[in-house]
Amino acid sequence: MKFASVILATFAGVACAFAPSTPAFSRSSALYSAVEDEVSTGPVAAGSIDRSLSGTDSSLSYDAFDPTSGDSPALKRNNADEVWVSQRARPRRNRKSAAVRGMVRENIVTPANFIYPLFIHEEDFNTEIPSMPGCERHSLPNMLKEVGEAYDLGVKTFVLFPKVPDELKTNLGVEAYNPDGIVHRAIRMIKEAYPDSVVCTDVALDPYSDQGHDGVVEDGKILNDVTINQLCKQAVSQARAGADVVAPSDMMDGRVGAIRDALDAEGFTDVSILAYTAKYASAYYGPFRDALDSHPGFGDKKTYQQDPANGREALIEAALDAAEGADMLMVKPGMPYLDVIRRLKDATPLPVAAYHVSGEYAMIKAACEKGWLEEKDVVLETLTCFKRAGADIILTYYAKQAAQWMKDDGLY
Repeated sequence: MKFASVILATFAGVACAFAPSTPAFSRSSALYSAVEDEVSTGPVAAGSIDRSLSGTDSSLSYDAFDPTSGDSPALKRNNADEVWVSQRARPRRNRKSAAVRGMVRENIVTPANFIYPLFIHEEDFNTEIPSMPGCERHSLPNMLKEVGEAYDLGVKTFVLFPKVPDELKTNLGVEAYNPDGIVHRAIRMIKEAYPDSVVCTDVALDPYSDQGHDGVVEDGKILNDVTINQLCKQAVSQARAGADVVAPSDMMDGRVGAIRDALDAEGFTDVSILAYTAKYASAYYGPFRDALDSHPGFGDKKTYQQDPANGREALIEAALDAAEGADMLMVKPGMPYLDVIRRLKDATPLPVAAYHVSGEYAMIKAACEKGWLEEKDVVLETLTCFKRAGADIILTYYAKQAAQWMKDDGLY
């Protein structure tokens, strides 16, 4: 707790976008008591300071520098003979109390901003994901229970990720558009129980591929146009099952336009597209691939996912996705790519989403389990950072927990 308090004080209350916290000053000195008295919302037991500071150093055995003396003093004295910096603009005035900080706060995160990713499988029990403590592969009945709990906390949007049995995986990923597949049944269950919820679906072949890639493979190469043919089938089948938003994460060229045309041709003009616009070939995805058992069967995904060294390239992808009919644009991963989130926010009028990915989640969990960080404070600060960078939507495995923390603090 002490370490987390120091973090919060150092960052000038960023985490206070959710819950005010008192700076961790020692009360062993009069100076620190005075500082605490100035910034806290309650009275301080220990005494005050003579702000003239006259005679403060009289008992010292050496000559101390006096910033108020000399021909060019660093500080002046005001009409009350108190030491005074003659500065009119004092940004700390807008931080002087929780009420003032709340009044001028630029970015506020609410549960309505969250999309809650849920892992599902065909078993009739839940399975823990060791690399993602606190996350599980849900049975469909338990998935519905999890949706209900999150929904009651204000989280209304969910995205589904299936672990598909190996015997159903093929290079063409035909299980992806099986109307009786696990995702399609999950969509129907959620929409029947919570008709006002928003159900998003992942459009990509990797969970269904025996190659572990997002597209169809031929001689070690991922085929762009053939893959898009399969993705159109997948997206339309998900829309038929009741999906509100389809989210192509494959990074094939031209897939947004093709999926938009396929949906419109089948009458699904109201189904939205959340495009994985800037999905990077990142090292942060490992725990997610553990959860779905979808590690690449060979090589890597660098021929279709973006190079982590490139920022401007995201603007090319954003322009294409917007022109092809995307309704929302996503950056993945999140925290290491805040600069890309800001680039997209400045370049497009479309809503921007950030994916707080599995590796980021696992890093926080590991540090908190070691006692090195205070989980609640770090998570809420992290989510605020996404909003400050420009994200309108945040996909996070902490969605339900963060919403609970906000409720406990009386914010929503």
